[in-house]
Amino acid sequence: MFFLAVLIFSFTLTWALTPLAGRVGVRLGLVDRPGGRRKHRGVIPRTGGLALFGGFGITLLLALFLPEIAPAAWQGWFPPRNDPNEMRRLAALLAGSVFCVVAGYVDDRYELGSAPQYLVQVGAALIACAGLIFIKHINNPLGEGFVFGPDGLPFWLVIPLTVFWFVGMMNTINWLDGLSGLVAGVAAILCLVLALHMLFVVEPPQASVAVLPVALLGAALGFLPFNFAPARIFMGSTGSYFLGFAVASLGIIGGARLATVMLVIGLPALDVAWLIVDRLRRGLWPGQGGRDHLHFRLLDLGLAERTIVIGYWAFCALFGVLTLVLDDRLYKLVALAGLGVAALALLVWAARARPLPSRQD
Repeated sequence: MFFLAVLIFSFTLTWALTPLAGRVGVRLGLVDRPGGRRKHRGVIPRTGGLALFGGFGITLLLALFLPEIAPAAWQGWFPPRNDPNEMRRLAALLAGSVFCVVAGYVDDRYELGSAPQYLVQVGAALIACAGLIFIKHINNPLGEGFVFGPDGLPFWLVIPLTVFWFVGMMNTINWLDGLSGLVAGVAAILCLVLALHMLFVVEPPQASVAVLPVALLGAALGFLPFNFAPARIFMGSTGSYFLGFAVASLGIIGGARLATVMLVIGLPALDVAWLIVDRLRRGLWPGQGGRDHLHFRLLDLGLAERTIVIGYWAFCALFGVLTLVLDDRLYKLVALAGLGVAALALLVWAARARPLPSRQD
């Protein structure tokens, strides 16, 4: 009942805040107009990330602090907290989210280059590390225990690996934000999978931590009706930075569920890796904009925007279900390999297919 209340409150709050965020965007001139890579119609505000963060942040603050002020008779309604460092991690999650929202607003206003964006991502990762959100253990995919033993990774690997994880996730979400509803839907699927995993798969259940993906799920679903094609508002860099940071953080806070995250968003992540290699091969800077993302290639091949978005959702949901039903680490490794093969086949086909003349820039 508590988690349903969190979901409904976050959904309703974000749904109410999104039109207000759109008006703010129009008043401040933070809008996208058709042209270049943008194929939408009309002038659309790109301040939806403010509503996403507002819905998630306010819901999370209430869920965290209500148990502190609620009467004793109500305490059984809230999930217990067993980790003494949980509040520090949650404070780092909120602090890093605020940092990403501010940096995203600056990017939306001034359209920063790739180098400042990478600095923002590294800065957000360091905020997470300061709040004990870092990768310490890596599960052994071939058996029980951890790759580096019970003590985990050596200290000199922890920070670089964590920064790499955050930069990779934030870039994946940022680069995926090209079609209406695509990122919000993928984030919602991932949050649902993480919440179910924390509540029903792991032993003992991580009830207090599961509040995080449930709150983010509600925010994504509350934003989606306004963002699905034809979109009335975009999330902008404010939203993509925030969602990328939140997704990366949840994968670690939830007990290093990195494999779960990678299975759900494996296709977008492989698209990022593909683009980096392909652009370097062509002598281009990997961080530059372009219509060579997989979702843009499919759009230029004549597929409808809604069809592409729903296809992405279905792909991510399928592998999300696999993470819930497969409890053997080796099976999950096989599923991840299968995801890689299927995604690479799709990327190769899209790269070799000839776009329709009407879709070319």
